[in-house]
Amino acid sequence: MTARNSTAAYEALKDRFARLSALGGAQAVLHWDRATMMPEGGAEARAEQQAVLSLIAHETLTAPETGDLLEGAAEAADALAEWDRANLREMARIHAHATATPADLVMQLSRAKSRTEMIWRKARAANDYASLAPALAELIALIREQAAAKAEALGLDPYDALLDGYDPGRRATDIDRLFAELEGFLPGLLQEVMEHQAKGRPAIAPEGPFSVALQEKIGREVMGFMGFDFAHGRLDVSHHPFTGGVPDDSRITTRYDESDFTESLMAVVHETGHSLYERGLPQDWRGQPVGRSRGMTIHESQSLLFEMQAGRTEAFIAFLAPRLKAAFGGEGPAWETANILRHYRRVRPSLIRVQADEVTYPLHVMLRYRLERAMIAGELDAAELPAAWNEGMEKLLGIVPPDDAQGCMQDIHWPSGSFGYFPTYTLGALAAAQLFAAAKAAVPELEAALGEGDFMPLTRFMREKVHGQGSRLTPDEIIEGATGAPLGTVAFRRHIEARYLGK
Repeated sequence: MTARNSTAAYEALKDRFARLSALGGAQAVLHWDRATMMPEGGAEARAEQQAVLSLIAHETLTAPETGDLLEGAAEAADALAEWDRANLREMARIHAHATATPADLVMQLSRAKSRTEMIWRKARAANDYASLAPALAELIALIREQAAAKAEALGLDPYDALLDGYDPGRRATDIDRLFAELEGFLPGLLQEVMEHQAKGRPAIAPEGPFSVALQEKIGREVMGFMGFDFAHGRLDVSHHPFTGGVPDDSRITTRYDESDFTESLMAVVHETGHSLYERGLPQDWRGQPVGRSRGMTIHESQSLLFEMQAGRTEAFIAFLAPRLKAAFGGEGPAWETANILRHYRRVRPSLIRVQADEVTYPLHVMLRYRLERAMIAGELDAAELPAAWNEGMEKLLGIVPPDDAQGCMQDIHWPSGSFGYFPTYTLGALAAAQLFAAAKAAVPELEAALGEGDFMPLTRFMREKVHGQGSRLTPDEIIEGATGAPLGTVAFRRHIEARYLGK
């Protein structure tokens, strides 16, 4: 193929992937719609629509001409500019994952994910794991089939093949090493922090009820402080907080508890971090693989950067506390800034991952990581999950859930088919600690700005070092380029010791 034809092949690929990106955006909005406002009776019809769209996208991506175009474009790779070369690499990676999964399996998976998620919503509300287990078992069997197919095609371990879809280039051996380091110091550090906090004043929980309308109002205000663009996004309610849509049409959801506003507010902060990342992706590469977010470790680093690192600084809580008091009409010591800070920094083992403090949070993720690896390896059946979950909770956190709704059914990830996702939460927490330390060193006025409700100095640093990189680099290259060090546990440990022990 001539250089001219090779370049034409690459341009044809760009057009094809732009159309696939638009199709993916439509699927994302359909998912948001199903999670927030779909009537129960419409779930099956919407599931079929999503399955058909998944098949259309898969057939377009795996069509013989796509492979021919990739082969032809590869001949022009050396003549392409840096971003185009990276774009072509991403096209090839995405194509390799897609061609490893048969079309009929794509349809089966899409239907099973939709069906199992809808069953989970009812089962969780009714604390009825028995009604979920059969559908979950069928879904796990399909996920294992997909993992085996990808493993053979990509030359990876089955779990690594799934993990690569969420965090490109990441392997279980990387996670095992980092988690072993965390497990080496975290239990002792947790005990030290709890003993330290026991010597101080206990946090007082503000008394409700807190109306959903007021919680939504303060949530929107905080989103505004963070720089969320309401002209290109919205906030809604779902069973589990998530961010969806596309960079120019961002959909955030949270859930509300009228007895406690703190969960929904920090969930909003967390999801806004995800949205800011998507909005900050390189505008010139919208719709192209290289313009996408760089996997879930980087994505979770951005949500946890805002929720755990910046959102719980003394400076920002001092800005936020008076506004909470005014919004909810609070009176008394529970609404004092120092108490709100103690409330948001209270450390103790708890049952629910999304409510966990940042010291115990990695232990929740370790449990899920071990269980999902066992399920993918065929060593743990869906029927055995509740007992294995409870045993793991007791071992890692010293507590046992009183029921499955607060145990193995609390997360949406497995019922929606997301296996290989969970470890990225803790990898993201490690990256967030490194990135926040780097940002503070590079921008001395950063914490003072947070004290005025101004997130822009932090966001500008992230725009340059992370968001604007798209998928040009690997996740680890982005982290090392932004922080000067590879992903590790050192910054996280220093952060915990400084924040909770004053070291």
